[in-house]
Amino acid sequence: MTPQPSLHVAVIGAGILGTSTAVHLARTGVRVTLVTSGKPGDGASGRSIAWLNSSGARSTEYRYLRLIGIDRYRTWKERHPESSDYLRFDGALKWGADGESFRDTFAYERAGGYDSVWVEPTRIAEFAPDVDADAVAAEGAIFNPGEGWVNLPDLIAALLAEGVANGVEVIEDAGDVRVDVRGDAVIGVVLGDGTALAADRVVLATGGHVPAQLAALGVTVPDATPAAFVVMTEPVEPRVRTVLNTPRVAVRPMPDGRLVLDADWAEKSIEIGEDGSLTVPDASVQGLLEEGARVLAGNPRLTVQRVAAGLKPIPGDGEPVVGSVSAISGLYTLFTHSGATLGLILGELLAEEIATGRPSPVLDAFRLDRFEADAELGEVGIGAWAPVTQK
Repeated sequence: MTPQPSLHVAVIGAGILGTSTAVHLARTGVRVTLVTSGKPGDGASGRSIAWLNSSGARSTEYRYLRLIGIDRYRTWKERHPESSDYLRFDGALKWGADGESFRDTFAYERAGGYDSVWVEPTRIAEFAPDVDADAVAAEGAIFNPGEGWVNLPDLIAALLAEGVANGVEVIEDAGDVRVDVRGDAVIGVVLGDGTALAADRVVLATGGHVPAQLAALGVTVPDATPAAFVVMTEPVEPRVRTVLNTPRVAVRPMPDGRLVLDADWAEKSIEIGEDGSLTVPDASVQGLLEEGARVLAGNPRLTVQRVAAGLKPIPGDGEPVVGSVSAISGLYTLFTHSGATLGLILGELLAEEIATGRPSPVLDAFRLDRFEADAELGEVGIGAWAPVTQK
C-alpha cells in the first residue's frame, strides 16, 4: 500500500478495533494518534467473551468476513509464538436447550464447508474432556475444532507495543473525546479538557458509544446495543480449554486459569438507573456461577474474581458498520458485535481504505449508507457507561 502523503489520522477508542486500525495504519507509514477516554482495552474489549468463530447461520458476506477474521488470528499466532498464552484454537462445543435441536445448525455449517463435528453424548470426553457429559443435550452437541478464543487485553497490549514502535502516539485518560467538525468535514478531535488536535482523518471506534456520538453529529445508525456483563472467576483446576456455548451459560478460558462467563438471560437482568448507572443483581452472578459449574467436568466450585459490565456494541441489523461516514468528509467508523473475531481484519481493511483512498470490496455490504432508506429504524443507545454496582 502507498499511503497518501503526510496523512495524519486520529483514532478515537483503544479497544481492539481502534487499536488494530491504528497499528495497521502505522504499518503503512501513516502518522497516527490513538486517543482513548481511559486506558486501552478498558471498555467492551475488556469484558468480551472473545469467542473466535463463524458459527451458525449468517449472511454470505458476514460469514466470509468472520472466516478471514479467524485467518488473520492464525497468521498472528504463527508470527507471535508467545501469543499461545492468550490466543488458543482448542475448539468450541455448543448444544441446544430442551425442546431445541441443533441438527439444522449442524447441517447448515457442514453445507457451507465449516469444520463441524456432531458429537453424541457418550463421546463428549473424546472432544471436550473438560465438559460434564450429563449436562449435554440428549441429542448431542456440535464441536467446531477450528474455533478458539483470545484474551483481548493481552492482544491489545501486544498491538500497542508494535504501534508505538512504529510511531503511534497514544493519549490515554483523555476524557470525553469528540470529533471536531467544521462545515461537513473533520478537522481533528477535541479532548475532554478542551485541547484540540488537528487531523486529516478521524476514526470513531468507541464501541457501544458510537451511535450516540454519531447522532451528536447528525448521523443516525440503527442501534441494538444492550447493557451486558460478564463474570470472571478465580482460577479453576484442572484448566478448561474448550469454549462452551450452552443454553444457560457461555464459558471461555483465560490465560491464568480463570474463566469468563456470560448468558443472555443474565444480561437482561441488569438494572439501569436514571443516571445511567448499571446494577448487576447478585442472583444473576450466582446463577452464572452455578450454571458454569454444572457444565464443567467434576462440577468445580466457581467463585467470583470480578464482575464487569457496560455496553455491548450491536448494530441494529446485527451486522458490522464499517467505513466512511458519507455525510462528514474524512470521518470513518467501526461499530460491530463480534469485535474479537473481526478485530484484526477490520483494522487491516479500514486502514487500507484510509491509507490508499480505495474502498475495500470486502466491506461493501457493511457500509453505513445501507441504512439510509430505513433511517426511521435508528435508535440512540442507552447512554454513557457508568460505574457498576453489584446487587
